[in-house]
Amino acid sequence: MTDSTPTKKNATLKVQPPVQADSKGVQTISWLEQDQTLQAIWHSENGWAPPKRLIVADDTMTADIAYRYASEGVGLIWTGDFQNARQLLQALNRRTAKRRVKYADMPYPDRFHQVRLARAQRARTLGMLLLPVGAEHVLKHRRAPDIAEACLAAYGPNQSGYVVPMSELLGVISAYEWRKKGVHIPALHASIHAHYGVFAPVRAEYLDLVVRARLGRTAVAFDIGTGTGVIAALLAERGVELVIATDSNPKAIECARDNIRALKLENQVKLRETDLFPEGQADLIVCNPPWLPGRPASSLEHAIYDHEQRMLKGLLNGAPAHLKPEGEVWLILSDLAEHLKLRSRADLLALFDDAGLDVIERLDTRPVHPKSKDEEDPLADARKLEITSLWRLKIQAVN
Repeated sequence: MTDSTPTKKNATLKVQPPVQADSKGVQTISWLEQDQTLQAIWHSENGWAPPKRLIVADDTMTADIAYRYASEGVGLIWTGDFQNARQLLQALNRRTAKRRVKYADMPYPDRFHQVRLARAQRARTLGMLLLPVGAEHVLKHRRAPDIAEACLAAYGPNQSGYVVPMSELLGVISAYEWRKKGVHIPALHASIHAHYGVFAPVRAEYLDLVVRARLGRTAVAFDIGTGTGVIAALLAERGVELVIATDSNPKAIECARDNIRALKLENQVKLRETDLFPEGQADLIVCNPPWLPGRPASSLEHAIYDHEQRMLKGLLNGAPAHLKPEGEVWLILSDLAEHLKLRSRADLLALFDDAGLDVIERLDTRPVHPKSKDEEDPLADARKLEITSLWRLKIQAVN
């Protein structure tokens, strides 16, 4: 696939009827291919609605024409060579990147919202390149890779086939490779393996804070929103006798269970699928909630955005009832939201006070992840100032 490849002269655009959905909300789309109407289930982990207009595309379509259709919200059902589709996606990405906005002139938080909107629009345009996937997660395109294991891990079994944005499918493949490779955690002398849809612990600096913080009584700890289970594992390695790790996401519970089993910590770490707290009280409650106030645009963004700060407020307000006398809360939180003007430090301290919690100590570290050094990032000036903190909190004394 090259930018100069000629397009089919007889390519025709099919205007879709309303998307069909069954009683369970499963959506089915249809398109015309070689004078035959085909149907498939629509699948998008990002929660995107299926395009209402579709056209069959193959190796003869130029990147310029594909970009024009995608920009207009027309889905491109790809029937050509898989590797050519990858090249076409790269060409579309180059074209979307040409849109220049002077973000530096915008104040926060307006700049943040505009950047997020632009990225969402760009992702949606790229998401118009669609791949039909057969039953058992099989691609029939020329030079297509074997995606069965990656898709089975991400989506589960599939007997009927579906259509998925290629950008999402490549994300599934990449996530599966990361899952197999894992993220090495020096304090554990082992790797943590993140399942698809579970946030990987790639920012090691906040894990260092968990290792550094002074640990008091070690009978019982709660790890709220455990994700991969990495914090629960670190607490167990530090000597906590029983760690109860919770998460409302069943994928996270399955992921944490695999990691805890691989680390041979099943006797110390118990998993509970629940929202926030398990029953009972603990000497220590640890939580690394989503760091940015905001509404998640997809299920994959729930680890980043905390709508109306529900998890943060739920943790703080519920902690006193679940703490043993002299117990502590360890809240791990970046101050990036403060630099983006999404939340002030005074707002955060007020949340502590409203929950009846006092600050014992704050441990700080600076991020070392690649985004913190990316000068091309329109949020670079805010990221340069970012500090990640572990707040040690205790219940306020009664006067």
